[in-house]
Amino acid sequence: MFFTHDTESALQFVGALTDTVPSASDSGDDELRTIAQLDALLVTWKYSGRHDRDARELGEVRAARERLRALWLLDRDAAAAAVNDLLADAHALPRLVRHDDLDWHIHATALDEPLATRILVEAAMAFVDVIRSDQMERLRVCDADDCESLYVDLSKNGSRRFCTTRCGNRMAVRAYRARADAV
Repeated sequence: MFFTHDTESALQFVGALTDTVPSASDSGDDELRTIAQLDALLVTWKYSGRHDRDARELGEVRAARERLRALWLLDRDAAAAAVNDLLADAHALPRLVRHDDLDWHIHATALDEPLATRILVEAAMAFVDVIRSDQMERLRVCDADDCESLYVDLSKNGSRRFCTTRCGNRMAVRAYRARADAV
């Protein structure tokens, strides 16, 4: 394990959130257009705390999605500066908490803060671990030529190339067909 459970969860949530953009979504559509879609994402990822279920919140989360997608693609030094900005903007104050069925983990905002703020701060805290452990190369973009999905490579040797087995299989079939056509 490279990261703590809460860091892995936060990074995987960021991947899921940012993969709702058309270029990375399974459907090819923006999968974060409606409050119902945001609700479903939060339920799937068991996101706790305040959730207003209104258009303002949806807009703020969509803006956070873009900010996090850009952060994922930065080099280590630029990511550190961006993380510091996120934490400063939110006046983050890290503390250990235990709730629901989760053991001790870090929250840096109150549960009643706006959802987008909590998403950005939790992501920033996860990025702190990634940057401190010099593991930015674990934050990847899918190697499939028709996918821009973001994922965290948690494989032991850091060799994962595709966001899902589906993308890996699709690219393997294309490579096989290209070899077969060349013969």
